[in-house]
Amino acid sequence: MSFQEHEKQHIEKNVKRKLTDTELQILAAEWSEHCSYKSSKKHLRMLPTTGPNVIVEKGYDSGVLDVGDGFVVTVHIESHNHPSAVEPFGGAATGVGGVIRDILSAGTRPIALFDGLRFGNIENDAHARWLFKNAVSGIADYGNCLGIPTIGGEVEFDDCYKNYALVDVAAVGFGKKSKLIKNHANVDDLVLLIGGSTGRDGVGGSQFASDALEGEDRSAVQIPDPFIEKLIIEAILECRDANCINAMKDLGGGGLSCAISETAESLGIGIELDVKNVHLRESDLSPDEIMISESQERMLIISDPNNLSKIKEICDKFRIQCSVIGTVKEDKMMHVKNGDETIALLPADFVARGPLVDREKSKPEYLSKLPSSPSSKSEMSFSDILLKLLSSPNIASKHWVFRQYDHEVGIRTVIKPGFNGSVLRLDNGKFLSVKIDGNPKHCYIDPRQGAIGCFEEACRNVVCTGATPIGMVDHLQFGNPEDPEIFWTFMESIEGITDFAKFLDVPCVGGKVSFYNETSEGPIKPTPLIGVLGLIEKSPLLPTPPSNDDVILLVGETKDELGGSEYYEYIHNFIGGVAPKVDFSESKKNMKSVLSLISKNLIKSVHDCSKGGLAIAISELCIFGKIGCKIDLSSSLSSEKMLFSESHSRYILIVNKNNLDTIKSILSDVQCSFSEIGIFSGDQIIFESGSNQILELRVDKAENNYLNSLGKIIQNG
Repeated sequence: MSFQEHEKQHIEKNVKRKLTDTELQILAAEWSEHCSYKSSKKHLRMLPTTGPNVIVEKGYDSGVLDVGDGFVVTVHIESHNHPSAVEPFGGAATGVGGVIRDILSAGTRPIALFDGLRFGNIENDAHARWLFKNAVSGIADYGNCLGIPTIGGEVEFDDCYKNYALVDVAAVGFGKKSKLIKNHANVDDLVLLIGGSTGRDGVGGSQFASDALEGEDRSAVQIPDPFIEKLIIEAILECRDANCINAMKDLGGGGLSCAISETAESLGIGIELDVKNVHLRESDLSPDEIMISESQERMLIISDPNNLSKIKEICDKFRIQCSVIGTVKEDKMMHVKNGDETIALLPADFVARGPLVDREKSKPEYLSKLPSSPSSKSEMSFSDILLKLLSSPNIASKHWVFRQYDHEVGIRTVIKPGFNGSVLRLDNGKFLSVKIDGNPKHCYIDPRQGAIGCFEEACRNVVCTGATPIGMVDHLQFGNPEDPEIFWTFMESIEGITDFAKFLDVPCVGGKVSFYNETSEGPIKPTPLIGVLGLIEKSPLLPTPPSNDDVILLVGETKDELGGSEYYEYIHNFIGGVAPKVDFSESKKNMKSVLSLISKNLIKSVHDCSKGGLAIAISELCIFGKIGCKIDLSSSLSSEKMLFSESHSRYILIVNKNNLDTIKSILSDVQCSFSEIGIFSGDQIIFESGSNQILELRVDKAENNYLNSLGKIIQNG
């Protein structure tokens, strides 16, 4: 436990006395980077957070979006990076549990999960494979036990994550607007702790997550118990329906220290609690350990004393523990007692509002040293290159992952994992589309454009289902913010995301910042992940396989942007070049045009074009339909760039030829860039450039590599 000089000065200026050991522990937890966001908070304020669908209430740990007819959806994203790198099953599982409780704290039922995962090179690193397998198992176990479907996500493997893991989990909730918890408190209200017992697991977890990972501190990794979490969900929702809850917050980072201080600060109240009343798993826990333990499956509730008997009755029904640990005061103080002894007495806002830091920034030197193109060409044919790319862990089908998840439980899942955005059925007859995307390769070469591209790709994926984006969440993951070069990449990313969010009018309704993600090899690549929620008023566009003679239209332009592509890195082992750049106006125009065609029922199916470029996107459609195609690549760009550039804002439309003229007319009228590039037929994937055939690959051969490669790597190395 240590404080930086400016923090010591802040304490001396505001407290003017020697702090107790408990007070120091509380401040160390709450003022950690993980909890206080001391490096990022002032910069996060630039993000747009309001919009026609956004509902804002005090103290919410999740974003709330109005979806009409008296219903809301909630969303939040969290990470468990350091714990997952030490103990991947438990770290990933407790990450799921934590984000679910964030959804629950608003008074909504969690209905879906989606994840973003990052690991080292699983082709040549057995430890990376171990981390990957166990993190996926942890997510699957927790979600499946709860009966909450994991409906989508994405996975990336990169050498920069060697001996490390990024495990991001987002959750979506659903409920009635009238049932939202309106966080408030009255003097003499009771403070209750509901759920799992407090133990030593997770002690110091927030500080652990706020430093570079240098050792395996397994005591900082929490122990998951999904069965208790399931009971808590049902008990909390029953308490909500009985109007027994005035305010609520889950216990996550910093444990009671953060939950108490942040609740008191947000509501403008004081809270007095007695650690002797906290139900424990281990009887010999010290008061300090009780205050900073991050044991899982715990919720903090503020309730009128008249409701206590009802709450206890409900908790007894579900066989979960409930302890009265404190009361609400009007003095705005955080008052911690150990029986008759006062062990901490601090203003709640002083604890909850740690001093922020102004970090220096400077453009990384490595950016000026990146080469523009590979020094030599590959001797492989384009056919062989495509076959190899289909086997790349970053491109190959992730069905090995999502088949471990129960993605249909709850019977809301309309579009399952493995396509573009995943779609959930809502009780008001509407549909919610969700997708999470990231691309550390692009972000490394150009942090600003890379972050915008992640955002745009997530939007494209929900648009492919017929959804209009209504909100986003972000998770910004970087190395040590004390390094000016790393902080520069963070600032570039958040400024880019802000600009695009404002242009699209898609508000940020939640997120997370995770710093100090470093390995023995150095910092990770900038890794922002963006989750987008889209609303479908009538019915989604279901993925429909192409048929013989269906026409292929490409909306959007392919540009000279091979930098950061899977082709450059996986085939050429090359890092550099020009990263794809989003043209804001083109992006919005293409989104609106595709949504218009979907609304008019003119398109059979839509697929976005992203990682691996046009060659991979077309191949995925052929594999999906078990049918070949003939594509004309005639362009001023080289065949290499047309095949593998990962330019943004592109959509592949599968069109019945009877609708072709109508579609062309609509796109031409709005001056949307498009081209008719081919037709589905036969059993070969064929690309031509003018009169020259440049690529030919049997669909069944492509399918075998695409569907089976990841599983083989996991099983055999």
